[in-house]
Amino acid sequence: MRAQLAKSESEDGEDDPDVVVVYDAKFDEYGLPVRDGGTSMVVIGYCPWCGGRLPASRRDAWFDAMEAIGVDPWEDEIPEEFHDDSWWAHDLVEDATSNDFVEPDKVLSPV
Repeated sequence: MRAQLAKSESEDGEDDPDVVVVYDAKFDEYGLPVRDGGTSMVVIGYCPWCGGRLPASRRDAWFDAMEAIGVDPWEDEIPEEFHDDSWWAHDLVEDATSNDFVEPDKVLSPV
């Protein structure tokens, strides 16, 4: 059996038993899905197979960005670019050109 990675909120995979790790692009977080019929996950900081450190969560930065633009994420409409990785992904391109940094592939598999 091959374990699969599903992107949270963009792929139906949370209830698929072959999906053992989900990825939330908005917060750049990986997690183990909670099999309760919802989209909850337990955030993990290390790869379950190799033990390598996963990227740091951008959850706090997301809420800081919401506050900076005067948006209450619980009450106001969230701008479209904050629904996925659009709000932070451009930083990687700038880092890659200035620091020769390349983001590793976001694929987890025991195979």
